[in-house]
Amino acid sequence: MNEIKLALHIHTNYSDGNASHADLVKTAEKAGLNAIITTDHNIWVSGLDGYYSNGAKQVMLLVGEEIHNRLLNPPGSHMLAIGAGKELAPFAADPQRLIDQIRRNEGLSFIAHPIEDPLERFNERAYSWQDWEIKNFTGIELWNQMSEFKSVSPTLAAAIVNALFPKRMTLGPLERTLSLWDGLIANRRRPIVAVGGVDAHELVKKFGPFKVKLYPYLHHFKSITTHLLLPKPLSGVFPEDRKQVLEALRSGHCFVAYDLPAKTDGFRFTVHNDDGMFIMGDQIKIKGGLSFQIRLPHKATCRLIKDGWQIKEWTNREVCTHLTTEPGIYRAEAFIPYKGKLRGWIFSNPIYAWD
Repeated sequence: MNEIKLALHIHTNYSDGNASHADLVKTAEKAGLNAIITTDHNIWVSGLDGYYSNGAKQVMLLVGEEIHNRLLNPPGSHMLAIGAGKELAPFAADPQRLIDQIRRNEGLSFIAHPIEDPLERFNERAYSWQDWEIKNFTGIELWNQMSEFKSVSPTLAAAIVNALFPKRMTLGPLERTLSLWDGLIANRRRPIVAVGGVDAHELVKKFGPFKVKLYPYLHHFKSITTHLLLPKPLSGVFPEDRKQVLEALRSGHCFVAYDLPAKTDGFRFTVHNDDGMFIMGDQIKIKGGLSFQIRLPHKATCRLIKDGWQIKEWTNREVCTHLTTEPGIYRAEAFIPYKGKLRGWIFSNPIYAWD
């Protein structure tokens, strides 16, 4: 398999971000990304998708959209539309119709920050998802970096420290969001893909004569990423590579990573049965038992989750194995020490071993 990494859920100066698409591509190249996906609020910018070159390095830009009903009270229910190739904000008032339109245009629909806390001291409301009667959405944003800021900043002092020292803030997806994801898969008996979103704006704040950039794009792009496993290397031909990227996201052939503590490139979560080897996102039948293997890029703490419950934990390991004949939804989590705390590092998509 061929691995690439991208950042998604990024805002530009077309909505409430502070950079152009061209600037973001340059920043992505500095961060070592293969691709970025921008998602401005209720606006889809046409004609910008493609490869952008900086010398020998190419970065793929996909332009999506973050769609929500501006009249909704309380606010929330933001949907990331990726790959649909057209403006879909007019469907914001009806989430199911919006999802259906995204699918009709061969796009992907991810629920943005499905669970979010308010930041009351700064009059920031929570923008959680509200309508759980919806169906056929692609997945959810398991880890949203700026939503995490709200959750871990209950006081003014905490907010200041987290804003000025963002490397010390990030701990992992909310446990409530992980539980929600596991529950949705179990209750609906269908794959639901998890991605990581930076929700990047590069906030610019003035303190007297000084101007400070909070959570700059470069920090975001070096931290929460989504790594995709592709069947063949990127060719440099945009239509072919775009198709590969969208299919990997659609299939859940990906994992969510926090790349600041240590590079996560090379992580693999696989299973073998009598039919061969399968990767995260795959759906399989139990034949002759299952042999799960987790390979980490560095020694770390690793957990195997089945149907939402931890069934194994390994410490200071690079390779972990588990043999079973039990059906279930299996996924892997890894944690690594960084700046004095054990932090979430890698969260795989599941392998679905249906009975």
